[in-house]
Amino acid sequence: MSFETAKMVDQEDKMTTTDTSPAESAGTAPEGMRVHNLDIFYGNFLAVRNVSMDIEPRAITALIGPSGCGKSTFLRSLNRMHEEIQGARVEGTVTLDGVDLYGPGVDPVVVRRQIGMVFQRPNPFPTMSIAENVLAGMRLNSKKLSKSKANEIVESSLRGANLWEEVKNRLDQPGSGLSGGQQQRLCIARAIAVQPRVLLMDEPCSALDPISTMAIESLMLELKSSYTIVIVTHNMQQAARVSDRTAFFNIDGTGQPGYVVEMDATEKIFSNPTQQATSDYVTGRFG
Repeated sequence: MSFETAKMVDQEDKMTTTDTSPAESAGTAPEGMRVHNLDIFYGNFLAVRNVSMDIEPRAITALIGPSGCGKSTFLRSLNRMHEEIQGARVEGTVTLDGVDLYGPGVDPVVVRRQIGMVFQRPNPFPTMSIAENVLAGMRLNSKKLSKSKANEIVESSLRGANLWEEVKNRLDQPGSGLSGGQQQRLCIARAIAVQPRVLLMDEPCSALDPISTMAIESLMLELKSSYTIVIVTHNMQQAARVSDRTAFFNIDGTGQPGYVVEMDATEKIFSNPTQQATSDYVTGRFG
């Protein structure tokens, strides 16, 4: 095990015993995530170019921009899911509290335990009960749990996802039997059960009705007190409602790489952006 992986595992172990991050427990503020000169490739094709940004801890960062500009590709690079695609690779650095997630010997499985992902469409495991869905990540990580500990994790995770009161009397029923909005909250409960430090959400409300969308947005605002959240969204109103900072991605044409035009406080991006392209996008003049 490399030094960097050992450091991440040590941070992970600390997260199971305290509500503060490793940096905070050492008496310093958490650094959050930092991306520096990141290029993302599919084989020889450069899909996203030269991204540098700071992702603030315990805040919501929204990624906006037209389809095909690389938002979701960039999001997946933050927890090394991008490299699950054959031939995919990155150049540059992504750090979490100072640890380079792409450093030599860093285990991507450890990275993904600390940086969870919620996908566009709810994807509970259809053959598993609600409770089993919540515990799926823990089981995958080969963590042996007593029945009492498992019950505790199920309840705390479902409460964290604002779902406990709705499902507490049917935990043994299939998760696929829930409504779309409930399924997405179940997926969020599954993600937070392993106690990650960062939550990535790829258009988590795009398949949901307005009432379910409102529930997920309310949940995100609650979760940011405990987690760093990065969300991809095509809904400008949603980005304006929930995020603290917004990054606008763009693309110059088919076959060209996506890139960040600008990133700033959400209020400024939507009211007084620096770049004309950003203004045109958020006001609906293109995209």
